[in-house]
Amino acid sequence: MDTNELQEQKVDYIHNNPVEEEIVDESVYYWYSSARDYSGQSGLLEIVLVE
Repeated sequence: MDTNELQEQKVDYIHNNPVEEEIVDESVYYWYSSARDYSGQSGLLEIVLVE
């Protein structure tokens, strides 16, 4: 597994935690998730997108 693939796996895991815990239906609905920023929305926290 290369570094980019591993990084993508970790970001996906973090974004899916609120969904797995049944806090929200979709990760972009969780205000503190960077999934919002990756989808073009903005969350409550300032982040730097990893590409």
